[in-house]
Amino acid sequence: MFLLPAYRRPEPVLAGDRVTLRLPRKGDYDEWASLRRESRAFLSPWEPRWARDELERSAWRERLRRYRHEFNIGSGIPFLIFENRGRALVGGLTLSNIRHGVAQSASIGYWIGEPYSGKGLMLEALGLVAVHAFDKLKLHRLEAACIPDNNRSVRVLEKAGFTREGLLRSYLKINGIWQDHYLYALIADGYHGASQ
Repeated sequence: MFLLPAYRRPEPVLAGDRVTLRLPRKGDYDEWASLRRESRAFLSPWEPRWARDELERSAWRERLRRYRHEFNIGSGIPFLIFENRGRALVGGLTLSNIRHGVAQSASIGYWIGEPYSGKGLMLEALGLVAVHAFDKLKLHRLEAACIPDNNRSVRVLEKAGFTREGLLRSYLKINGIWQDHYLYALIADGYHGASQ
């Protein structure tokens, strides 16, 4: 029987009033694949083009291997987001490209299933991750990028306290097309949580 390598560091669990974030586990596959499948049309305009095997169990195992490696070397923290009431998986949020030294920064990427969009769950998740990044990881800066037409993402970042810093031209290949992105940042100095 093939076993995935374990997370070798203490796994953070971030609990808020409405959501809890934790690292993905092998047993999350069915719920993750179901939510992603159900939300595909909703997510596709804002994500890289899905691979043919995107929702297959083998691709999930490979994703977990990559997540564990990045977490174990300290370059990333992948979170799944669960609603506290009912414990349903609602989305995901990843801290990636974690840099220490003179940078003390990381990038944030996130997605939410269509049935849970617009309910303030991602806003709370962003706040929990920001506190973890600034207080526990001692980072100074968090960055997020979103396509200018993604009004929901723009709103959630701005409500979470992120400031738009500029336009990144032809920044990421999203849904098969190189797309411009707004760059947003949140700085530890003076951060007091998301506006409600």
